[in-house]
Amino acid sequence: MLMTTKLDSSYFIDLEEKYGAHNYHPLPVVLAKAKDVYVWDVEGKKYLDFLSAYSAVNQGHCHPEIIQTLIEQAQTLTLTSRAFYNNVLGEYEKFLTTLLGYDKLLPMNTGAEAVETAIKLARKWGYMKKNIPENKAIIIVCEGNFHGRTTTIISFSSDPTARNGFAPYTPGFLSIPYNNISALENILKEQHTNIAGFLVEPIQGEAGVVVPDEGYLRSAYELCKKYNVLFIADEIQTGLGRTGKLLACDYEDIKPDVLILGKALGGGVMPVSAVLASDEVMLCIQPGEHGSTFGGNPLACKIAITSVNVILNQHLSENAYKMGERFRKGLQDIQKKTKRISIVRGKGLLNAIVINEQEGKKAWDICMDFAKNGLLAKPTHGNIIRLAPPLTITENQIDEALDIIEKSIVF
Repeated sequence: MLMTTKLDSSYFIDLEEKYGAHNYHPLPVVLAKAKDVYVWDVEGKKYLDFLSAYSAVNQGHCHPEIIQTLIEQAQTLTLTSRAFYNNVLGEYEKFLTTLLGYDKLLPMNTGAEAVETAIKLARKWGYMKKNIPENKAIIIVCEGNFHGRTTTIISFSSDPTARNGFAPYTPGFLSIPYNNISALENILKEQHTNIAGFLVEPIQGEAGVVVPDEGYLRSAYELCKKYNVLFIADEIQTGLGRTGKLLACDYEDIKPDVLILGKALGGGVMPVSAVLASDEVMLCIQPGEHGSTFGGNPLACKIAITSVNVILNQHLSENAYKMGERFRKGLQDIQKKTKRISIVRGKGLLNAIVINEQEGKKAWDICMDFAKNGLLAKPTHGNIIRLAPPLTITENQIDEALDIIEKSIVF
């Protein structure tokens, strides 16, 4: 009789350690299956997913409508490149620009690609429309930002892990404190002639879910208008329902001049990103000046349409708002029972707890306890644990998660 050996987690971890680059430090959990808010490891253990692939799985894992779209389009046409038109890209562009109130969409694949696109777009607009002298365009960014890890993006990062050892850096960026409207106003007063854009996350996700003061985004937007500077919102993580509205900028009723989307746009199935802007801004880029072989491919476009429709039709933004309120209330109740949690913060279903590591356990150790008890989350910036489940989560599942978190922290 042929005997088969079931491979355990250590086998797969060892494979990655031996043959893969060591550019990540994952929790030692090997996932093999997923459905909605749950994932299973190779041993069959079930977990609540409270990372959602960094908000790429807002619609829940393997959403049946998104998977059906994937299958149907994959059997018809997947890739043409932009050397030719295809019969899906225009439909996708019309759908998303109409929904969000923009003239034009430039399709890309990953979030970092979309940020790079927005940077190029802002610079080109600065030279063509604002008459900034050649090679003098400046883009303002915020300390603590995370927009990706390409060479240009890490050039304006304040995270030494992402930045150190990769010089020389790309010039043309000025960094100011986040959530500090005076700092933005001062730099605009001093250097507005050469400033093309202000690139900002409505909530700084990777920095530890840092939520700015109410009115900060609106004031920043108005200052940009005053000084003829593009307001560029990176909603790759905060967009598409995550914070309780379709866009986090909707909380302050502002429409960015340049909007960057990604992650959940692909429904957890494939990388899809997009940059949206007005004709005045977008048409500064002409044929040959920017592109992507896979950007705007028919498979990605069909998946993106379905992914967004799932968020709209299943009212996932509204659910994120409601479940987020319940979740933060539960976290605050747990905080009262322990000194291990110093801060609870967030908006919608993008939340974090700051761990007081003087109380005996590091954030990493607590995440290991979460996993032992059936919930997956990951530390960011050392002592902060980001908690961001799929937006399909129910009240019972929120309560299940709170029970696990309390069990893991309060003892």
